[in-house]
Amino acid sequence: MSVHGVIAASDPHTAMAGARLLRCGGNAVDAIVAAKFAATITELPLTSLGGGGACLWGDADHGYKVLDFFAATPGRSLDALPALDFAPVTVDFGQTTQVFHVGKGAAAVPGELAGLLELHRRAGRLPLREVLAPAVSWARDGFAVSPQMARLADVIAPIVSRSPAVARLFFPGEHMLQAGDRLANPDLGDFLHTLGEGDPDTVVASYWMSLVDHFGPAHGGLITRQDVAAYAPVVREPLCVPFGAYTVLTNPPPSAGGGLIGIGLQIADGLGLGQEQFLSREHQLAIAALLATVSDVRQSGYDERLHVDPEAIRVLAAGGSLPAWIEGARSRRRENPLGATTHISVIDAQGMAAAMTTSNGEGCGHALPGLGIHVNNFLGEDDINPAGFHQSPAGRWLSTMMAPTIVVAGDRPCVALGSGGSNRIRSAILQVLLNLLSYRRPLDEAVNAARLHVDGSQLWFEDVGLAAGTADALQAAWPGATRFDAASFFFGGVNAVVSVDGHLAGAGDRRRGGVVLLAED
Repeated sequence: MSVHGVIAASDPHTAMAGARLLRCGGNAVDAIVAAKFAATITELPLTSLGGGGACLWGDADHGYKVLDFFAATPGRSLDALPALDFAPVTVDFGQTTQVFHVGKGAAAVPGELAGLLELHRRAGRLPLREVLAPAVSWARDGFAVSPQMARLADVIAPIVSRSPAVARLFFPGEHMLQAGDRLANPDLGDFLHTLGEGDPDTVVASYWMSLVDHFGPAHGGLITRQDVAAYAPVVREPLCVPFGAYTVLTNPPPSAGGGLIGIGLQIADGLGLGQEQFLSREHQLAIAALLATVSDVRQSGYDERLHVDPEAIRVLAAGGSLPAWIEGARSRRRENPLGATTHISVIDAQGMAAAMTTSNGEGCGHALPGLGIHVNNFLGEDDINPAGFHQSPAGRWLSTMMAPTIVVAGDRPCVALGSGGSNRIRSAILQVLLNLLSYRRPLDEAVNAARLHVDGSQLWFEDVGLAAGTADALQAAWPGATRFDAASFFFGGVNAVVSVDGHLAGAGDRRRGGVVLLAED
């Protein structure tokens, strides 16, 4: 039996699309692009061609690159803000509520469509029509909705019911989406079919013009012709973090997440973490203290330095000492319990690895007419706009916590991973890396073990499998800590694949419906 590769994703259909391309002779890039196009249909609450993301890919022979196709701030050529369609919406998570801002004025210039096509052009092997085929089929013919998608659609119902065009994408008939319902998006299926069979440049140009026509200043948005003409995905050198016998490659500035993960790894290495009994009191207190230091870095002007001094972030993550501008500020940001982001990891049998994270925010509540594409609300998310809404200059690349990551031994990929989860992404990936590389836990345990997150003065933690007295010790050290008695969606969704001595395997994060498929004949 031949093994062509392994894929880990957050939905069975997404994983099936990637595995199909691997079995058809595609490489890791073909597989991850096919899986992500499928995810824009089967994981619609989390990702969309109206969103953005980043992919890290490569192999020992050709090296590794990041394709950054996250969103850019719109508004080029505008002298002043027009009257915006920009409104708060309260989302009820059960234990808590949170306000998000939606409307056409919340939409940034999206990069996901351009990014997926550029990645395939650079490194794919199979024709585009084959890569798109699984997504076209599920969009036109329908697919069975997963429990995770149904749960997320219910949570963001106040957003996706704002316009009939978006409501049609989420709610078949007159009832709320249920697990097992059959859902289709024929408009998007037709668009993707045309993309695969025709001239992609012409199809993409029509997509850009639809954004300008329907999300421009005349309609309460900010996207202009100049914005779409200027947008192009950016190829970046990965952030390289030495860690013992490994090198950790991750998303560089202006992404926020990769640098914070690199800083966390350097601190952990300096402290010699890994000797404590796993999930013991000592282990969990040490990880909480580490995450608190990483949070201090974030709260001390880190986000602005991503744009004005990105080289300093690279040096810091690669082993530089913590600079004086880190003052230990413990201000607390509002956490987003949803973290509407999703991740896919692939390693193929030839040794190419790819890790891709994408998001649509919560969506702005409006779709591109006739295309079935729900557009992002990145300009309405607190974490992406730390200086306040509509304060970023037009044309600036927005920052994100997304951190697709590949671990190499020598120059060969041995782990590819990433996570959804808003600003918990940094904590989730950092802990899984430490679980694997420092505490030497098996992959599934490393991904699904109890997790913590610190932001400002607040600790969140899962009390699952902890040694006796550990949870009480955490709450004593962190008064007011939020304790979860089961693994929670809140802590992200790490999907990871590994290559060990030629053997491929993976682990999906059960917090977010993680799925692993080995592509075999």
